[in-house]
Amino acid sequence: MVFHRDLIVALTARHRLPAVYPSRIFVNGLISYGPDAIDQYRRAAGYVDRILRGEKPADLPVQAPTKYELVINLKTAKTLGIDIPATVLARADEVIE
Repeated sequence: MVFHRDLIVALTARHRLPAVYPSRIFVNGLISYGPDAIDQYRRAAGYVDRILRGEKPADLPVQAPTKYELVINLKTAKTLGIDIPATVLARADEVIE
């Protein structure tokens, strides 16, 4: 899906379809909601540190993402004729105008 993101966003825009994407790399779309990649990289670095200090990778617990981010593109919303409620905008981590 990442490899064809420009095509996906272009097709949803052409057909005026509101879409929620799994990652902020789809910033040209309407909304993205997914794990914060930077936070995941930081947490992975902690695991690398523990492994380099001698812990066995098999002994480390599997971790799920703990931080998610919501990005809303108001320009796309306006193009689609969608009004995003103020309560949703207030919860967004980033609003693109």
